[in-house]
Amino acid sequence: MTRDELCATYRGYIACLNARELDRLGTFVDEVVDYNGAGIGLAGYRAMLEEDFRAIPDLRFSIGLLMCDPPRIACRLDFDCTPAGLLFGLPVNGRRVTFTENVFYEFDAGRIRRVWSVIDKAAVGAAVAGQL
Repeated sequence: MTRDELCATYRGYIACLNARELDRLGTFVDEVVDYNGAGIGLAGYRAMLEEDFRAIPDLRFSIGLLMCDPPRIACRLDFDCTPAGLLFGLPVNGRRVTFTENVFYEFDAGRIRRVWSVIDKAAVGAAVAGQL
């Protein structure tokens, strides 16, 4: 894929997530996807997202920074949301929090094959502690 094609595919993936069209997830994510070194497969990836949507009813993925060097994408995702209960083991309980995720994706045959993700859990902890 060219840089422009890869960026367009990634933006389509984010639109799919934001529309919660998880039945279309296989269009963007490989059947044998790895997440942070674990082979969770498409079913495990979908289950992870479903849990995220349950924990954070207003979850929306917002691209803050996007870099592309085919076959890889690096993205900083920005989140501004109100998790219903626990988030990353912290009692957010409906409090509005903002945090980021730095994530790298590797594509194979037009679909996400590997994902490496680091979430800024400290920002959530600071919000819960009333520091933000």
